[in-house]
Amino acid sequence: MCGTVFTADPPPGVGKAKYDDSAAAMIALLKYGCGLPFHRIERLEQGLAIPMPVGTQWEVVAAAAAPLMPVFDELARQAAQGTVVYNDDTTMRILTLTQEARAEALPAGASADRTGVFTSGVVAETPNGLIALFKTGPCHAGEHLAEVLDLREVTDPPIHMSDASTRNRPGDHSTLSASCLPHARRNYVDVVEAFPEEVAFVLHTLRAVFHTDAQAKQQGLSPAERLLLHQKESGPRMKALQDWMAKQFAEHTVEPHSGLGQAIAYMQNHWEKLTLFLRVPGAPLDNNITERILKKAILHRKNALFYRTLNGARVGDLFMTLIHTAELHKIEPFHYLVSLLRHSGKVALDPAAWMPWNYSEALAHAEAESTEPPPD
Repeated sequence: MCGTVFTADPPPGVGKAKYDDSAAAMIALLKYGCGLPFHRIERLEQGLAIPMPVGTQWEVVAAAAAPLMPVFDELARQAAQGTVVYNDDTTMRILTLTQEARAEALPAGASADRTGVFTSGVVAETPNGLIALFKTGPCHAGEHLAEVLDLREVTDPPIHMSDASTRNRPGDHSTLSASCLPHARRNYVDVVEAFPEEVAFVLHTLRAVFHTDAQAKQQGLSPAERLLLHQKESGPRMKALQDWMAKQFAEHTVEPHSGLGQAIAYMQNHWEKLTLFLRVPGAPLDNNITERILKKAILHRKNALFYRTLNGARVGDLFMTLIHTAELHKIEPFHYLVSLLRHSGKVALDPAAWMPWNYSEALAHAEAESTEPPPD
């Protein structure tokens, strides 16, 4: 018996892996969902008597990312079929981004001289609910959206909501373009002290339009019913605003190069896109939802400062996509991630069955199979 090793059987529910799937899910949720840098998580774990170095944490989440890729890809495919798509981006930093890696990450036709790094967010309204996608790299938000729309199987063009920046446009993809009304409103807010009476009229008009939209949501109106309500109540208000803006320049009461003049010119230049909600069912008024999801990336940037590599950024994008889409569906991200990791084999075979809005059925079926007694 000398030198013989006896290995004890682990307790029920304890696997053979060094780190349980729940550990990977919790680290990912703290890092990419709550914005905690790895070194802060390390201090937290030390206080719980389970020290885990920064490098080990990264190895755990990086290993967990691979089996989750089928779900990420399926979310992108379903987002491409959305009726409404929103996009925007924010700056990001990748500490080690070689020229070769940057050139490889740039889309076709992009200038090789581009130096910026961005995290772009795409939100899609689909029959199953909202999907939020993240991508970090040298691509602009419009280029990210173009990659998503490359997967589109639906022939009808989607409604595309963004601000007026040209880098938000999805290339050659056909869309019904809408511009963010609150973005135009901010231009007036910035000059309210210099032009209080004029700005008050604009803000009062837009407040009534937003109130009408809120009423439509509260009443649960369909897109067609919402359109009729806006045409009845918001249409005359927006026409009065359009006439007022034209009058300011026609009667020379506003200097075109003043702050108010520039605010009016911006609104006139983008009027068709700003008023798409008066002509197309389902067209939104604002891009607020994309700005909200990008707060996750901004929180990461403020706390962790940067991604070390492009691969690290891709891992972050994957987890932010899964975490925030789950939150949009009021699903607990931790439970969702653990379920995906513990049933990664089944997830790979049918990722569409493991979306945040329907995974509970697949999970129940998988757990039922695991508890069935073996055949005689």
